[in-house]
Amino acid sequence: MLRDKIYIASDHAGYRLKEELCSFFKEKFLSFEDLGTKSDESCDYPDYAHLLASKIDENSFGILICGSGIGISISANRHKNIRCALCNESFSAKLARKHNDANVLALGGRLLGLDLAKDIVLTFINTNFDGGRHETRIQKIEVW
Repeated sequence: MLRDKIYIASDHAGYRLKEELCSFFKEKFLSFEDLGTKSDESCDYPDYAHLLASKIDENSFGILICGSGIGISISANRHKNIRCALCNESFSAKLARKHNDANVLALGGRLLGLDLAKDIVLTFINTNFDGGRHETRIQKIEVW
């Protein structure tokens, strides 16, 4: 893993996948913090996106999960210095890291099976940012 810690959070629709990924992180001895939700009772995804975004620094990654991944990624991207990428397969996760220096991964809990989600997460956390010409583009994102 390229960073020291993973923060993970979900709404009710992402709860089951979040719990399965937390178990996977324990098996792999990955350092993580589960920010909730703690059940599949209805809750609001922006609350968890904002909480997770407030924790992210240069030494951490974030993983957010809602039903489709769309709403939670939009919410996270409202924060300065958050580059949240919604990925439904591993190649997008790889490019999100290599070209966009994404620091938060969004997943759709109702769209992905566990094996695919694991592969996407591992690809994301183990891929380096390429820098170079991509760095200039990242800087242009941050001025707004």
